Amino acid sequence: MTILMILLAVIGGATLSVQAAINGRLGGQVGVLKCAFLTFSVGAIVTALLIIYFEPKQAITLLDVPKWQLLGAMLGVPYIVIMVIAVQRIGTGVATVAVIFGQLAMSMLIDHFGWLHNATIAFSFTRLAAVACLGIALYFIYSSNKAA
Repeated sequence: MTILMILLAVIGGATLSVQAAINGRLGGQVGVLKCAFLTFSVGAIVTALLIIYFEPKQAITLLDVPKWQLLGAMLGVPYIVIMVIAVQRIGTGVATVAVIFGQLAMSMLIDHFGWLHNATIAFSFTRLAAVACLGIALYFIYSSNKAA
């Protein structure tokens, strides 16, 4: 089951790269905020249909959860806007690796400190090495863009 979840996460990451490339082009033609609006509007419609047809009933509603948990929905907006702008200027590869670097660094802080009511997973040398390797990868990908 773990392998399947990792595979699904990799597929999810791949679709984010495709989305970033498409949105970068669209945002350059119609505007960053219109592109973000389209992304969230279509996403809301598709998600609403998925909820109607497939979501099992839950004992708790969105009105019942702690309000800080609703903030996660708003954090997608800066991501989309930033990616639409960044892809146009630095390319899909650099923008995507930079996002993954930020995700990895923040996720390790969340894990280490158990922030946001998550399980605590201690920071280790191997985790530091992973962040360093990704930082080096970001440098090389960015450098190759400048050379080209």
